[in-house]
Amino acid sequence: MQATPADRPFAGTAARNTAPLLEVLRREFGAVTDVLEIGSGTGQHALAFAAAMPQLRWQTSDLAERHAGINAWLESSALANVRPPLELDVRAPVCLSPASFDAVFSANTAHIMSLRAVQAMFSLVGDVLRADGVFCLYGPFRIDGACNTASNEAFDRSLRAESPQMGIRDLETLDDFGAACGLHRQRLYAMPANNHVAVWTRGRA
Repeated sequence: MQATPADRPFAGTAARNTAPLLEVLRREFGAVTDVLEIGSGTGQHALAFAAAMPQLRWQTSDLAERHAGINAWLESSALANVRPPLELDVRAPVCLSPASFDAVFSANTAHIMSLRAVQAMFSLVGDVLRADGVFCLYGPFRIDGACNTASNEAFDRSLRAESPQMGIRDLETLDDFGAACGLHRQRLYAMPANNHVAVWTRGRA
């Protein structure tokens, strides 16, 4: 039975940032096929991007408690190029084959993970990406040690007040995590709502 709209979780931020993200992904994922999404959340991004780029095989993933919502969105769609979610915690061993994806996408995850989990995510990305593969990470970042707006500074303080494990990450720290796994940042796109998309690629062994 197909899920009704009332059965599906809805994230307003995902709805608002889909169009600008799609503009970036059309460019970055134009030559790729197999995409792993880390932290699919509601599943809205997966369906929107897979519908707009039918050449992609989009693999959703998240913690187990998110799967019902993601599957509700998948059941409401006739798309054949979106795969049911994998149970994925970047901090724990996962059953993903090395060099099995051309690209990885993640949105609004790094600032709600612990820093150790963010490092684990980069290690995972470095392992699953094929040579010349692309990693696109969307969200707010600190650059040169500072947030780009007062509102992001306030957001960072609110995250750290909620949990000292959370917080907006320094882009330079992420670059270091990436370099340790063979990932090197190539581009940085400014996005609406004071966010960015950072793009790393995996070098050849």
